[in-house]
Amino acid sequence: MKRGKAWVLAILCGTFFFAGHADAAKVHTVKRGDTLWNIAKQYGVPLKQLKQTNRKGDLLYPGEKLVIPNTTSITAAEKDLLARLVHAEAKGEPYAGKVAVATVVLNRVDHPDFPNSIREVIYERSGGHYAFTPVANGTINKPADHEAYRAVEEALAFRGLGNGSLYFYNPKTAKSNWLRSRPVTVVIGNHVFAK
Repeated sequence: MKRGKAWVLAILCGTFFFAGHADAAKVHTVKRGDTLWNIAKQYGVPLKQLKQTNRKGDLLYPGEKLVIPNTTSITAAEKDLLARLVHAEAKGEPYAGKVAVATVVLNRVDHPDFPNSIREVIYERSGGHYAFTPVANGTINKPADHEAYRAVEEALAFRGLGNGSLYFYNPKTAKSNWLRSRPVTVVIGNHVFAK
């Protein structure tokens, strides 16, 4: 019996010891002028997750310590790919529409009915067709502008917030009745967003 208790104690101590090293959380000390949005953007974490981790409302106090949650980080290559998609899909659209296009991709990554990575979502094929026109016509291979990169950063920071849009289309050119039947979440510029 004593041996069993010793094993449990050793396992628990080892678990705490190794967990502390493997998951060493970052801590941010709030400075005057900091906002939750800027902190989330600085560390590349979703604002919602930053608030939940710290059980925070919107008020910050200088000197306050915030734990930066560990998240699955998005590589520079994934950000670039997403920015190129945003640039190709939403060129000429309002900035909010660019953020919304990036958000659709991130929502799909987080949704069980879609692939689990930005790359897989963007290059997904269904019925022999790519999910996004720029992949099919090659415009995804053109460089993104600064605004597209900024829209991607904003979408990442606001990940998990919003109306859960999974689709978008231009009602003047969309031919799919199924897509038009989806519940509309928002209309921005020439795009209708739906889930």
